[in-house]
Amino acid sequence: MMLILNAQEVEHLLDIPGCMAAMEEALVGLAHGEFHLPLRPVVKPPGEKHFLGMMPTYRGGERPLYSLKTIAVVPENAARGLDPHQGTVTLYDGVDGHVIAVMNATPITAIRTAAVSGVATRALSREDSRVLAMVGAGHQAHPHIAAMLEARQFEQIKIAARSAESAERLASEWPLAVAVESVEEALRDADVVCTVTSAADPVVRGEWLKPGAHVNAVGACLPNMRELDGTTMARATLYVDRRESCENEAGDYLLAVGDGAIEAGHITAELGEVLAGDEPGRTSEDEITVFESLGLAVEDLAAAEYIERRARENGVGTTVEF
Repeated sequence: MMLILNAQEVEHLLDIPGCMAAMEEALVGLAHGEFHLPLRPVVKPPGEKHFLGMMPTYRGGERPLYSLKTIAVVPENAARGLDPHQGTVTLYDGVDGHVIAVMNATPITAIRTAAVSGVATRALSREDSRVLAMVGAGHQAHPHIAAMLEARQFEQIKIAARSAESAERLASEWPLAVAVESVEEALRDADVVCTVTSAADPVVRGEWLKPGAHVNAVGACLPNMRELDGTTMARATLYVDRRESCENEAGDYLLAVGDGAIEAGHITAELGEVLAGDEPGRTSEDEITVFESLGLAVEDLAAAEYIERRARENGVGTTVEF
């Protein structure tokens, strides 16, 4: 029987602590060669801002699985009050290929992305981090704050966004949060920074970051988009979810290389390698670290497997003959 889960059901089942544990396991598995992960093909019509991404992967082992996320990324959705990410995640049996589950990808994308940032923050930021800066107040911002509070004991959250109204609305949802007038104001004393914007040009400048800061760069997901300027990339020790993805898809990295701010090969390690203990993480209190997050199909598979298990345990969702 195939399981179908809508957005509300997925959001209910995909809790931040459980998702962070699933993301850590998946990233370590990726580092140890347990996944087959091709680069994602993207369909982008000429002249359009929106595009369709396809994210397939396969994991072997005791329970072989395929998963495929098809995701329409529509930046204009923010003005419509909709999440810019719309689509489905399909989970397939890796032995006979039957469809195990189909679920709404919108909350999966938001929550698993935030969970990975939480894992990166726990692994790379200073343990005494107390001030969080959120740059952007869209659909990624709320789960990111939840994941940051799971990762570290923050005492203050500063929110800067293109829309002051959006920043104030998000700040009103969190007792520790305050909306500020500029990104610079948010960053000046921040221990951890999350950039969750749809910006094509840098919103973070390296001179605004204090020594020891950690940055989760989340929003720029195409080669022509960047949230971080070249100075930030040059000052930072760079960690990525996957080298091949960063070197082919990350505008923060590619445009900094193109500008001469950094050289090719600036990547220090994949996050999974750090989590597995195969590569070091932060090596000094004053070191600036950047985690470049593009989002990986292995994360979608791990999230979908976790959701599917919880759904069947709790009798959530709709089952159909397919």
